[in-house]
This record gives sequence, C-alpha cells and structure tokens, in this order.
Amino acid sequence: MFDKELFYNKLIKKMPGLNIKIDEPMKNHTSFQIGGPADILVMPNDKEELRNILAICSESNIIPYIIGNGTNLLVMDKGVRGIIIKIGNNFNNIEICGEKIIAHAGVPLITLSYLAMEEGLTGLEFAGGIPGSVGGAVYMNAGAYGGEIRDVVTGAEVMDLNGNEKILTNDELMFGYRKSLLQGGDLIATKIELQLRKGNYEEIRKRMDELNNLRKKKQPLFMPSAGSTFKRPNGYYAGELIEKAGLKGFRVRDAQVSELHAGFIVNLGSATAKDVIELINVIQKEIKEKYGVDLVPEVRILGEE
Repeated sequence: MFDKELFYNKLIKKMPGLNIKIDEPMKNHTSFQIGGPADILVMPNDKEELRNILAICSESNIIPYIIGNGTNLLVMDKGVRGIIIKIGNNFNNIEICGEKIIAHAGVPLITLSYLAMEEGLTGLEFAGGIPGSVGGAVYMNAGAYGGEIRDVVTGAEVMDLNGNEKILTNDELMFGYRKSLLQGGDLIATKIELQLRKGNYEEIRKRMDELNNLRKKKQPLFMPSAGSTFKRPNGYYAGELIEKAGLKGFRVRDAQVSELHAGFIVNLGSATAKDVIELINVIQKEIKEKYGVDLVPEVRILGEE
C-alpha cells in the first residue's frame, strides 16, 4: 500500500524547495481538463532534482509515471495511485548553436517552432500549432502536415529510472508512427537536439501562418481535448471514417465528437474520463462494424477506472 504522506515527507526532507503537490487534481494538468487526483505530483526544476526523486522512488520500490504538459493524456476519474513526475514548463532552457537547437524536454513545441522562425531556421514549420512539450513530441513522434519530429531530431539526452544518463541518436530512439523508444517507460527525455537549416524568414512565417489558418478552420483548438483521439489506420483517415459513419457531433453526456473535426473528442464542460472512454468505445464499435477497421486510441490513458 502506497503511503503518500510518508513519501511526501521523504521528498521534502531531501529537497525542501521541491515543487510538489499531494492529492493534486489532474484535470489541472491536462488539456482535456479531465482527471482525478494524483497521490503525489512532483515537478522537478532540473536534472539533479529529477535524479533525487528517482532515487527515492527506487528506494521505496515505486515506479513513477512520467508525463509532459498533458496535451495527449486522459487521466481516469479516480486519479492515479503513486507518484507522477511532470517534465513540463519547469524544464525550459533553450540553446541555439548555428543551425542546431538544444532544448530541454519541457519547452513547449509551439514556443520552439516560433523561436526557430525568428532565427530564420526552417524545418519546424509543421510544429507551429502542435501543443505539448518537446519531450512529449519525441515520446510520440508528433507530426502534422507531412512533417514529424523525427525529421529534425538528431539525438536526445535521457535518464533511466536509476538516474543514469546517456545520449541516444535518432536511430536509437526508434521512431515510428506516433511512437518512439521512450514509450517503453524506463527512459525520461531531459534534453533534445534538433538540426534545422537556414531559411528565409518571410517564407517560414508564411508557411506557418498557412498551416495555423488551416488548423483554425479544421480543428477545435479552443475546446478542451487531447488532440487527435485515434491513430491513423492504414489506408484511411480516422476523422473521415467517423464522419462518414454519422458520428460527427455524437455525444456521451459532455464528451462529444467535435462538430468541426470528427477525429477529435472534446470536453463540453463537465465531461468525465468515463464519458470519454464510453464515447471511444462507441466509435470503435461503429467503425469496426461498418468498415471493418480497428481504430486505436492515440491518446494516452492513465490511472484507475
């Protein structure tokens, strides 16, 4: 049985200034604005704090859950037992070395893409509207409009659950469609190296504006969601299948298939994780029965049902 008070006190004793919360509602840390309480949520500010947290986890035989800024995450209504380590805006340093950018894992991907634009560096235009952190983007090989993060990442500094560090190359990160080696759960990205190219500022800005205008027209950007709900099935687009099946706008209580883009499930205000899961199940059943296609969730689900 996890003793959260004991664990909390261990962390505070070791690191008095640690940013730590107990029984923290995870709806405050996800773009879906859904999720019950985490026993312990801790947000380290640097690698030394992260290493100390992992050491205490190891001593206590606890495997922590690692999250980024929570933009591709659905936390269940009963929350999460144990400890969540959030590598978010706290890990946010950026270095620019010519055409190379080294970004800590918590840097927002949108921030990084606009910084690249200001520096006249091309290669990240596709990412100008993708929410989440750089580390999260590497975790799931985020992509849009023909670009993917693996196209520009040359390596990542990672830490294992014992606090050991190493650098992985692009090949070693084993990128695939919406996946990478990091999804194994035993490695935490702390710093990412990206190789871009010199470009024309006006052309880069024009392309980013074009893509962002497309997003505004086609995606429910101003409603709580976790982005695309399903991975793209071979030979199809999930949103098109869902719309074709007549499910656009379909809802389970306050969880709704977006009326703007059927590939998104949105929170109309008071949706629960149970509502979202029920809606996902309805969609999967309908698409399987009508088209023989299995839709696989892209959103990461965490916690107790």
